[in-house]
Amino acid sequence: MSNPRLLTLDTNDQLLDIPATPPSDQRNNNNHHHLNNIGSNNLLTTSLIIASWYFSNIGVLLLNKYLLSFYGYRYPIFLTMLHMLSCAAYSYAAINLLQIVPFQQIHSKKQFLKIFALSAIFCFSVVCGNTSLRYLPVSFNQAIGATTPFFTAIFAFLITCKKETAEVYLALLPVVLGIVVSTNSEPLFHLFGFLVCVGSTAGRALKSVVQGIILTSEAEKLHSMNLLLYMAPLAALILLPFTLYIEGNVFAITLEKAKSDPFIVFLLIGNATVAYLVNLTNFLVTKHTSALTLQVLGNAKAAVAAVVSVLIFKNPVTMMGMTGFGITIMGVVLYSEAKKRSKGASH
Repeated sequence: MSNPRLLTLDTNDQLLDIPATPPSDQRNNNNHHHLNNIGSNNLLTTSLIIASWYFSNIGVLLLNKYLLSFYGYRYPIFLTMLHMLSCAAYSYAAINLLQIVPFQQIHSKKQFLKIFALSAIFCFSVVCGNTSLRYLPVSFNQAIGATTPFFTAIFAFLITCKKETAEVYLALLPVVLGIVVSTNSEPLFHLFGFLVCVGSTAGRALKSVVQGIILTSEAEKLHSMNLLLYMAPLAALILLPFTLYIEGNVFAITLEKAKSDPFIVFLLIGNATVAYLVNLTNFLVTKHTSALTLQVLGNAKAAVAAVVSVLIFKNPVTMMGMTGFGITIMGVVLYSEAKKRSKGASH
């Protein structure tokens, strides 16, 4: 009787064998194993999300480069419009069907106009970025893109008169110095490609500053996924007249291309899907880690994307170019640290 068994009856009058309660030390061990399982599951989930973030961010760059430079699909505005339509469709499914985040409505005409303005800046930045990939290697494109903090500091000062600490401004010097070194030693330098890439980087910085200003009130704040749901279709509408005017009858050209080579359909759908995954994984990384982790990953991504693109596309690189890129990345890291310290001091 030291280890009693309880017998009870179920609805079918079958005997159920219920074991005795385990001793307390065994229960503690079970709890410990359970917590370990939860911890390892969380670690696995976070690792998969970070891997997906790298895959989508670098994947969309490489696919854009392949389509626009190597495959010969020279329609960056139409490609960007496809990205926007894809983001609109996937965002609708993610929010309204899968309910990843609660749906938020636009409450006023003023809020709508603010989102429209953001969409226009977003369009400019993405189109310039995609266009630059026609003319520049991914490695140089990423080196220029890494200077975003420099433009953010300039726009924050010009628009909001926000002054940073001397340490933050000093950290921006290597960011600029690195890109000057890289530009002077880039074997595949193209002036137009360089200018539109700088425009894309400036546009990205302007969007972040403007977004911080115009969507600050609690009533107007939108979750990043909801903001994308509204911005993407507006961006597609803005791009439509431009693609028709600049790129001609691109719809008919794409259909003709699809008839002779169906692989283009797979490339365009895959490319547009990965473009949405960039936004989804940005949100998931921030949710499962922090905004700071996303910033650190972004710093590393430029270097990883540059290395991967050189391995795949075999574009020539110089030691001076790599040194310049390294100086820029170091500057971005120093800038992030200086910003963190200045925020800590202000609090």
